[in-house]
Amino acid sequence: MSAKSSPASSTSIRNDDPALQLVAHDDCLRQHLPETLGRGYSNLFKLDPELHCIETHYAPRQDLSILTRTDNQETKMVVTLALQGHSRFKPKHGDSVVFKQGYTSITTFRASEGTRDYQGQKTVNQLRFVMGKTWLTRHFGEQAVTTLFDQNLIRVLKQLPTSTQSIAAARALLRSDVADLAKPLFRQGLATAILASELSGLLSEDRPATRSFGAKERAMAHHARDILLAEYQNPPSVEALSRRVGTNQFKLKQLFHHYFDSTPYGLLLDIRMKEAHQLLQSGHCSVGMAAAAVGYNHASNFSAAFSRYFGFPPKRLAGQD
Repeated sequence: MSAKSSPASSTSIRNDDPALQLVAHDDCLRQHLPETLGRGYSNLFKLDPELHCIETHYAPRQDLSILTRTDNQETKMVVTLALQGHSRFKPKHGDSVVFKQGYTSITTFRASEGTRDYQGQKTVNQLRFVMGKTWLTRHFGEQAVTTLFDQNLIRVLKQLPTSTQSIAAARALLRSDVADLAKPLFRQGLATAILASELSGLLSEDRPATRSFGAKERAMAHHARDILLAEYQNPPSVEALSRRVGTNQFKLKQLFHHYFDSTPYGLLLDIRMKEAHQLLQSGHCSVGMAAAAVGYNHASNFSAAFSRYFGFPPKRLAGQD
């Protein structure tokens, strides 16, 4: 998401503005986006005393900033699935967090003040899960979660492509095609499945101890990831990527494991496969075109990689025999 916007075409509103008041709607609380600002709403579901789900669908007419201020009694973890479009949270202090389509962002915070920014004429669909340390401890154990709740500022723990299983579960959760009385249980079950998938590896009592990295290493890792996002069609080698961000191959692999729970090649594969899936799903792209678009010289190599990644051949999405 671009950090720039034209002041003449942007709007700001406070989250406590009466126009954004939460109102009862079926089995949730709903917050409507005022018609003067565009189309959209957020639904808040209480799945458990310690677990909430927020479903957001926004399509603002112009660039929109929602000023927010939160001060919880305890630190919370937020798992955000960006299902469509991009948005950004820009805190008053600290680095911005960009929520990119196809990625899951895991953050922790206690108090926060800043803006949630949305691009005009762009649709954003997100699914967020908010939970406290008690809920996480109940499911993962105290040892696995204690170190993740050691500060009050916003902390980005992980940003990785959303798993295919979680995307399917999220869509089913949003549809909730079950009887009304069964919907709470249905949502809770799918939410648990999504969180088990997306938190896997991050919250595990037997995960290996990892060293602590500072702001310089974090910036280095995110710079390398951004290079792969921009150049996935013709990506640099790991050696070249390491040189470009000012480190060596061994250190870069350590950083990718620490920040993204992946390797440079693994993250590149995720980027390519997610992009290819979207191209094929659009119905306007052949397997050969998708292969070339994501950097494969041979469609056969692409088809093999796609089939291993998703469990079915790309021609199924492309509608080819």
